[in-house]
Amino acid sequence: MIEELLPESVVVVEAHRDDPLWDAPLFPEEEALVQRAVTKRRREFAAVRGCARRAMEKIGVPAQPVVSGERGAPVWPAGLIGSMTHCDGYCAAVLARDGDLASVGIDAEPHGPLPEGVGDSVFLPAESGRLALLAARRPGVHWDRILFSAKESVYKAWFPLTRLWLDFSEADITLHPDPDGGDRGTLHAELLVPGPRVGGRRLQAFDGRWAVRDGFVATSVVVPHPDVVPHP
Repeated sequence: MIEELLPESVVVVEAHRDDPLWDAPLFPEEEALVQRAVTKRRREFAAVRGCARRAMEKIGVPAQPVVSGERGAPVWPAGLIGSMTHCDGYCAAVLARDGDLASVGIDAEPHGPLPEGVGDSVFLPAESGRLALLAARRPGVHWDRILFSAKESVYKAWFPLTRLWLDFSEADITLHPDPDGGDRGTLHAELLVPGPRVGGRRLQAFDGRWAVRDGFVATSVVVPHPDVVPHP
Protein backbone atom coordinates (compact mmCIF):
# COMPACT_ATOMS: atom_id res chain seq x y z
CA MET A 1 0.00 0.00 0.00
CA ILE A 2 2.68 2.52 0.96
CA GLU A 3 5.00 1.48 -1.86
CA GLU A 4 2.66 2.95 -4.47
CA LEU A 5 2.80 6.31 -2.68
CA LEU A 6 6.57 6.73 -2.99
CA PRO A 7 9.19 7.18 -5.74
CA GLU A 8 11.28 4.26 -6.98
CA SER A 9 14.33 5.46 -5.02
CA VAL A 10 12.60 4.55 -1.75
CA VAL A 11 12.81 1.00 -0.39
CA VAL A 12 9.59 -0.08 1.32
CA VAL A 13 8.93 -3.04 3.63
CA GLU A 14 5.46 -3.65 5.08
CA ALA A 15 4.10 -6.27 7.48
CA HIS A 16 0.63 -7.26 8.64
CA ARG A 17 -0.21 -8.94 11.91
CA ASP A 18 0.30 -12.50 10.62
CA ASP A 19 3.76 -11.74 9.23
CA PRO A 20 6.71 -13.37 11.09
CA LEU A 21 8.23 -9.90 11.42
CA TRP A 22 5.68 -9.26 14.17
CA ASP A 23 7.96 -11.31 16.42
CA ALA A 24 11.27 -10.04 15.03
CA PRO A 25 14.22 -10.24 17.45
CA LEU A 26 15.55 -7.00 18.91
CA PHE A 27 19.08 -5.74 19.40
CA PRO A 28 20.01 -5.08 23.06
CA GLU A 29 19.88 -1.32 22.46
CA GLU A 30 16.31 -1.67 21.23
CA GLU A 31 15.34 -4.11 23.95
CA ALA A 32 16.23 -1.49 26.54
CA LEU A 33 13.67 0.89 25.03
CA VAL A 34 10.71 -1.48 25.54
CA GLN A 35 11.66 -3.50 28.59
CA ARG A 36 8.65 -2.12 30.50
CA ALA A 37 6.28 -1.99 27.53
CA VAL A 38 3.05 -4.00 27.32
CA THR A 39 3.02 -6.92 24.88
CA LYS A 40 1.09 -5.09 22.14
CA ARG A 41 3.48 -2.14 22.16
CA ARG A 42 6.51 -4.44 22.23
CA ARG A 43 5.32 -6.49 19.25
CA GLU A 44 4.60 -3.38 17.15
CA PHE A 45 8.01 -1.96 18.12
CA ALA A 46 9.71 -5.22 17.07
CA ALA A 47 7.72 -5.58 13.85
CA VAL A 48 8.50 -2.11 12.55
CA ARG A 49 12.19 -2.57 13.33
CA GLY A 50 12.09 -5.90 11.57
CA CYS A 51 10.74 -4.03 8.55
CA ALA A 52 13.51 -1.44 8.89
CA ARG A 53 16.24 -4.10 8.98
CA ARG A 54 14.81 -5.85 5.92
CA ALA A 55 14.81 -2.47 4.17
CA MET A 56 18.47 -2.00 5.15
CA GLU A 57 19.32 -5.33 3.56
CA LYS A 58 17.45 -4.37 0.37
CA ILE A 59 19.31 -1.07 0.11
CA GLY A 60 22.66 -2.78 0.75
CA VAL A 61 23.38 -1.76 4.35
CA PRO A 62 24.10 -4.29 7.14
CA ALA A 63 21.19 -4.74 9.54
CA GLN A 64 21.68 -2.71 12.70
CA PRO A 65 19.71 -1.31 15.64
CA VAL A 66 17.18 1.48 15.16
CA VAL A 67 17.14 3.47 18.37
CA SER A 68 15.11 6.55 19.22
CA GLY A 69 16.82 9.90 19.11
CA GLU A 70 15.61 13.43 19.74
CA ARG A 71 11.81 13.62 20.22
CA GLY A 72 11.63 9.89 19.58
CA ALA A 73 12.71 10.14 15.93
CA PRO A 74 14.45 6.99 14.62
CA VAL A 75 18.22 7.19 14.17
CA TRP A 76 19.22 5.83 10.76
CA PRO A 77 22.60 4.56 9.54
CA ALA A 78 24.87 7.20 8.03
CA GLY A 79 23.93 8.04 4.47
CA LEU A 80 20.30 6.98 4.81
CA ILE A 81 17.02 8.73 5.49
CA GLY A 82 13.83 6.95 6.44
CA SER A 83 10.56 6.78 8.27
CA MET A 84 8.52 4.19 10.16
CA THR A 85 4.89 3.75 11.14
CA HIS A 86 2.80 1.21 12.98
CA CYS A 87 -0.80 0.84 14.04
CA ASP A 88 -2.99 -2.05 15.13
CA GLY A 89 -2.22 -4.88 12.71
CA TYR A 90 0.04 -3.04 10.26
CA CYS A 91 3.53 -1.56 10.16
CA ALA A 92 5.98 -0.29 7.55
CA ALA A 93 9.47 1.16 7.23
CA VAL A 94 10.96 3.05 4.29
CA LEU A 95 14.56 3.96 3.51
CA ALA A 96 16.35 5.98 0.83
CA ARG A 97 19.85 7.25 0.30
CA ASP A 98 20.28 10.84 1.41
CA GLY A 99 21.62 11.77 -2.01
CA ASP A 100 18.33 10.75 -3.61
CA LEU A 101 15.90 12.56 -1.30
CA ALA A 102 16.13 15.24 1.35
CA SER A 103 13.48 13.68 3.62
CA VAL A 104 10.54 11.29 3.70
CA GLY A 105 7.67 10.71 6.11
CA ILE A 106 5.05 7.97 6.23
CA ASP A 107 2.08 7.21 8.44
CA ALA A 108 -0.60 4.50 8.65
CA GLU A 109 -3.85 4.55 10.58
CA PRO A 110 -6.95 2.37 10.82
CA HIS A 111 -9.58 3.55 8.35
CA GLY A 112 -12.15 4.71 10.84
CA PRO A 113 -13.39 8.02 12.26
CA LEU A 114 -11.14 9.92 14.62
CA PRO A 115 -12.14 9.79 18.30
CA GLU A 116 -14.61 12.51 19.19
CA GLY A 117 -12.98 15.89 19.77
CA VAL A 118 -9.63 15.08 18.17
CA GLY A 119 -10.37 16.90 14.95
CA ASP A 120 -11.44 20.03 16.82
CA SER A 121 -8.04 20.16 18.50
CA VAL A 122 -5.79 19.43 15.49
CA PHE A 123 -7.53 20.76 12.36
CA LEU A 124 -7.53 24.36 11.17
CA PRO A 125 -10.95 25.91 10.38
CA ALA A 126 -10.10 25.92 6.66
CA GLU A 127 -9.17 22.24 6.81
CA SER A 128 -12.40 21.35 8.58
CA GLY A 129 -14.36 23.18 5.89
CA ARG A 130 -12.63 21.25 3.12
CA LEU A 131 -13.21 17.97 4.97
CA ALA A 132 -16.95 18.70 5.09
CA LEU A 133 -17.02 19.17 1.31
CA LEU A 134 -15.11 15.92 0.74
CA ALA A 135 -17.40 14.02 3.11
CA ALA A 136 -20.47 15.29 1.27
CA ARG A 137 -19.07 14.00 -2.03
CA ARG A 138 -17.60 10.73 -0.75
CA PRO A 139 -19.29 9.81 2.55
CA GLY A 140 -17.75 6.33 2.65
CA VAL A 141 -14.24 7.69 3.22
CA HIS A 142 -13.07 8.81 6.66
CA TRP A 143 -11.46 12.04 5.50
CA ASP A 144 -10.68 13.16 9.03
CA ARG A 145 -8.47 10.11 9.52
CA ILE A 146 -6.66 10.73 6.22
CA LEU A 147 -5.98 14.34 7.20
CA PHE A 148 -4.74 13.33 10.64
CA SER A 149 -2.40 10.79 9.04
CA ALA A 150 -1.20 13.42 6.56
CA LYS A 151 -0.28 15.73 9.43
CA GLU A 152 1.76 12.93 10.98
CA SER A 153 3.61 12.33 7.70
CA VAL A 154 4.30 16.04 7.30
CA TYR A 155 5.84 16.17 10.76
CA LYS A 156 7.98 13.08 10.13
CA ALA A 157 9.35 14.67 6.96
CA TRP A 158 9.80 18.07 8.66
CA PHE A 159 11.65 17.08 11.81
CA PRO A 160 14.86 15.59 10.32
CA LEU A 161 15.30 18.79 8.30
CA THR A 162 14.74 21.24 11.15
CA ARG A 163 15.08 19.44 14.50
CA LEU A 164 12.13 21.59 15.56
CA TRP A 165 8.61 20.80 16.72
CA LEU A 166 5.82 21.42 14.20
CA ASP A 167 2.38 21.86 15.72
CA PHE A 168 -0.68 20.46 13.96
CA SER A 169 -1.86 24.05 13.45
CA GLU A 170 1.35 25.05 11.65
CA ALA A 171 0.64 23.19 8.42
CA ASP A 172 -2.48 23.75 6.31
CA ILE A 173 -3.14 20.53 4.37
CA THR A 174 -5.39 20.03 1.36
CA LEU A 175 -6.42 16.54 0.24
CA HIS A 176 -7.06 15.94 -3.46
CA PRO A 177 -8.74 12.69 -4.59
CA ASP A 178 -7.40 11.26 -7.87
CA PRO A 179 -9.66 11.95 -10.86
CA ASP A 180 -10.32 8.23 -11.43
CA GLY A 181 -12.43 8.11 -8.28
CA GLY A 182 -10.36 5.48 -6.49
CA ASP A 183 -9.59 5.69 -2.78
CA ARG A 184 -6.30 7.47 -3.27
CA GLY A 185 -4.98 10.91 -4.11
CA THR A 186 -2.47 13.62 -3.35
CA LEU A 187 -1.91 16.00 -0.46
CA HIS A 188 -0.41 19.46 -0.31
CA ALA A 189 0.81 21.03 2.92
CA GLU A 190 1.42 24.77 3.19
CA LEU A 191 3.80 25.45 6.08
CA LEU A 192 2.59 28.35 8.20
CA VAL A 193 5.97 28.83 9.90
CA PRO A 194 9.37 29.37 8.25
CA GLY A 195 10.12 26.15 6.38
CA PRO A 196 13.38 24.20 6.27
CA ARG A 197 16.27 25.14 4.02
CA VAL A 198 17.13 22.39 1.56
CA GLY A 199 20.04 22.95 -0.78
CA GLY A 200 20.07 26.63 0.13
CA ARG A 201 16.40 27.07 -0.75
CA ARG A 202 13.64 27.60 1.82
CA LEU A 203 10.69 25.28 1.36
CA GLN A 204 7.25 26.52 2.37
CA ALA A 205 5.26 23.53 1.16
CA PHE A 206 5.43 19.73 1.19
CA ASP A 207 3.65 17.35 -1.16
CA GLY A 208 2.65 13.74 -0.82
CA ARG A 209 0.11 11.03 -1.50
CA TRP A 210 -2.58 9.09 0.37
CA ALA A 211 -4.46 5.83 -0.11
CA VAL A 212 -7.18 3.81 1.62
CA ARG A 213 -7.05 0.04 1.35
CA ASP A 214 -7.89 -3.11 3.32
CA GLY A 215 -9.11 -1.15 6.34
CA PHE A 216 -6.10 1.15 6.60
CA VAL A 217 -5.18 4.69 5.64
CA ALA A 218 -1.63 5.40 4.46
CA THR A 219 0.02 8.73 3.73
CA SER A 220 3.45 9.77 2.56
CA VAL A 221 5.38 13.01 2.17
CA VAL A 222 8.52 13.23 0.04
CA VAL A 223 10.93 16.18 0.13
CA PRO A 224 13.21 16.06 -2.92
CA HIS A 225 16.47 17.90 -3.27
CA PRO A 226 15.78 21.12 -5.17
CA ASP A 227 17.73 19.96 -8.23
CA VAL A 228 16.38 16.38 -8.27
CA VAL A 229 12.93 15.36 -9.48
CA PRO A 230 11.96 11.94 -8.01
CA HIS A 231 10.48 9.33 -10.34
CA PRO A 232 6.82 8.57 -9.45
